[in-house]
Amino acid sequence: MKAYPCRQWLACGLVCGLLTACALPSSQTQGQPQAAVSDSVVVVLPTESEPEAGLDPTYGWGVGEHMHEPLVQSTLVVTQDDFTVSYDLATSVQSDETASVWTVQIRDDAVFSDGTPLTAHDVAFTYEHLKQNSTAADFTMLERAQAVDDTTVLFYMNRPYAVWPYLMAVTGILPENSYGEGYGEKPVGSGRYQLVQWNRGQQMIFEENPYYYGDKPRMKRLVVLFMSEESALAAANAGQADVVYTAPAYLDGVPAGYQLEALKSVDNRGMNLPTIPFDGTKGNDFTADVRVRRAINLGIDREAMAQHVLSGAGSPATSVCDGMPWALPDVQAQYEPEKAAQLLDEAGWKPGASGVREKDGVSAELTILYTAGDSARQALAAEAARQLKQLGIDCSTEGVGWDTAYERAWSQPMIWGWGAHTPMELYHLYHTENDGMARYSPYANKTADALMDRALAASSLEESNRLWQQAQQEMMQDMPWVWLVNTDHLYWVREGLVITPQKVHPHGHGWSLVNNVHEWHTEAAPVLGQAA
Repeated sequence: MKAYPCRQWLACGLVCGLLTACALPSSQTQGQPQAAVSDSVVVVLPTESEPEAGLDPTYGWGVGEHMHEPLVQSTLVVTQDDFTVSYDLATSVQSDETASVWTVQIRDDAVFSDGTPLTAHDVAFTYEHLKQNSTAADFTMLERAQAVDDTTVLFYMNRPYAVWPYLMAVTGILPENSYGEGYGEKPVGSGRYQLVQWNRGQQMIFEENPYYYGDKPRMKRLVVLFMSEESALAAANAGQADVVYTAPAYLDGVPAGYQLEALKSVDNRGMNLPTIPFDGTKGNDFTADVRVRRAINLGIDREAMAQHVLSGAGSPATSVCDGMPWALPDVQAQYEPEKAAQLLDEAGWKPGASGVREKDGVSAELTILYTAGDSARQALAAEAARQLKQLGIDCSTEGVGWDTAYERAWSQPMIWGWGAHTPMELYHLYHTENDGMARYSPYANKTADALMDRALAASSLEESNRLWQQAQQEMMQDMPWVWLVNTDHLYWVREGLVITPQKVHPHGHGWSLVNNVHEWHTEAAPVLGQAA
C-alpha cells in the first residue's frame, strides 16, 4: 500500500427586516462607524447560491457543480491554498499502486452536532448513499465503500481514480442513524458550524457547533443573506452587511466604509468550437477545419476582453484550469490577428466584397450563443463577435435557455462557465464518452483519452499532473475550445474585516467565499458595518 502523509497531495428591501431577525445588538446603528463585533458576520451571496434542497450533499451541497467545503459537515480531507491535501476526519490515507483501492483511517473523537459519535460506518453509509442517489455529483467511479471497523473505511473503485482525494475534500459526512427526509433543512453534521435558522428566499443563519472536535472558529455566527445584484449593492450602500458580492458593472463607486476584494478564481469563460462537419444534428462545417479553430483562438484579444467586459476584474484564460497544479505551466494567451488571417487564407476563406470571408460561395458565419439573462456572458459573446468580425467572420449572438443550450452547442459555439478544484473538469470536457464524442461539444482524440486515463491510474501526484499536462498539450493542437477570461470574484468588504488569504475560487460566485470564515477576524480600528 502507498501512504500519503498529511499536507501532501497524494506524492434589498429585505435587508433591514432580515438583520432585525438576526437580533443585532442595539448599540449597532445603521450607517455609522462602529467597533466591529469580532465573532459574527453578515454575508450577502447571490440568490442562486441558496441551495434549493438545503444542506444535503445528495443534492449537490458541497459536491455539486460549484464544489466547495460543506461548512456544516466534516470531510475526510481538505485542500490547502496550494492544493496539497491534508487531513480533517482522516488520520491516514493509503491507496494501492493503481489508485483502485483506498484505505482511510479516521479519528475516534468526532461527533455529530446532536452529540452522537461519528464512525467509519457513517462514512461508508455516506458514500454508498451518494453513489446510489446523488443528483449533482458523479460517484460512478466508486464500486463500494466498506467500514472495516469503527475507524477504518475501504473504497473500492470501478476504475483507477487517482484524483479521489479531491472528491473526498468536498463530500460532507452524513449520520447513518438519523439521515432521512428533510435532512437538508435541519442537517446534522460534524463541521465547525450548524444551521440554526433558514428563511427560504431570504437567509441562512449558522452558529458554532459546540461538539466540533477541532480548533474553535473565530467567527461564532454567520448570517448569509440571498440577494439580487441590485439589492446587494443597496445593502452595501446602507452599511447593512459585512461582506457583499458584486459584479464589474457596479464598480464605479465604492460604498462608504467598504473596500473591494477581488478574489482570484479558476472560474473561466470560454466557447466550444465543434470539430466535425455538420451531419444534420451536430457539427459545424466552418469550425470543422482545425485551421479555422486556430485562427479564432489567435484572433481573440483576451486582455481587451478582461479590461472592457470585466472592467479589469479578470485575466486572460489559457485553459479550463489556469493556476491549478495540473495546468500547463507558463502558457500565455496569444493574440496574433495577422497569423489568424493567414490561417483563414490557407483554409480557403478569402475576404469577399463585403469584407466577410467566403469559400465556394459560402460566407464565414457563426452564431455565438450565451445563456439568456447572464449579462456578463452576453457581453463576452458580443465582444467575441466584434473581434471576429475584424477577421472577416460574420458573427451574431443569441441568448438561449438551458433547455436548448446543450443541444444547440453541438453545432454552434457557446459561452460556457467552468472551473473546479479537480482535474476531472478536463476529463469531462475533453474525454470521449460512449457515443465517441466528448460531453459538451463534438470532439474526439484517442491519444488525449489515453493520457487522461493514465493520469487517473497514476501512482503519484507528480506523475498524475504530468500526464494531465501532456493531455492538454495534445488537445491544444486541436483547439476544440477557445478559453477567454478568468473572472475575479468581487466582494465589498467592510473596512477592518480580514477575509483573506483564500484559495483560488472555483466556478460559482458563492459559498467558496466562506470556506475559511472560521479564520476571519477584525482589526482593532473602528469600522463600519453591522454584524448579527
